Amino acid sequence: MFTSENFSVFGRAALQQAFDFGLLGPGSVEAHISHALGYSDVAGQVGAITTGRVADLGSGGGLPGLVLAEAWPEANLVLIDAAERRCVFLSTSVEDMGLENRVSVRRGRAEELGHAEDLRSSFDLVVARSFGPPPVLAECAAPLLKIGGWMIVSEPPSIEATEQRWPEQGLAILGFSGSTPVKSDRHFVAIQKVEATEDRYPRRVGVPGKRPLFPILDR
Repeated sequence: MFTSENFSVFGRAALQQAFDFGLLGPGSVEAHISHALGYSDVAGQVGAITTGRVADLGSGGGLPGLVLAEAWPEANLVLIDAAERRCVFLSTSVEDMGLENRVSVRRGRAEELGHAEDLRSSFDLVVARSFGPPPVLAECAAPLLKIGGWMIVSEPPSIEATEQRWPEQGLAILGFSGSTPVKSDRHFVAIQKVEATEDRYPRRVGVPGKRPLFPILDR
């Protein structure tokens, strides 16, 4: 079992650098590693595939992607981010950690990358942390997933609000089933794609946030 103690020195150095660059939120690097490993715990609970293709949507400073890349040695990961500065940092970190044979970095807006032939409907799992409101994330993640794939999202502590934040009818528009709240050391939601996503999704850049498919609720 992979634990925070197994995370490499090179990985820790990368995350410390991300913190120093202002690419990570508050909290210690150890706390961020522990949080990232929660995704692995949840994937195991719901039976998500962690030996296939995984996308970290809005990877930023490398969380949870860099941690999961070591925790899942058989997975091929794509770290997706829109900002050039963050992508340069991610690419350097992947090389420093010796992961370039199975971890790549893709720069671009998720609304556009969801229509890329080499990405669309090609992932077994999409993970995201602090990407955006539920309807925006769902619309950007669904087109990337294969049918049967899972999206795992870190959630606020008030897990009781999960069904309101991720309404079943809204998710169904994108081919998702209803949400499954999962409690690890932190709160997560796991949502499975059960039907194909219509070709028109995701919509143009900025539209998912301006005209969300279901209401955006406060955390």
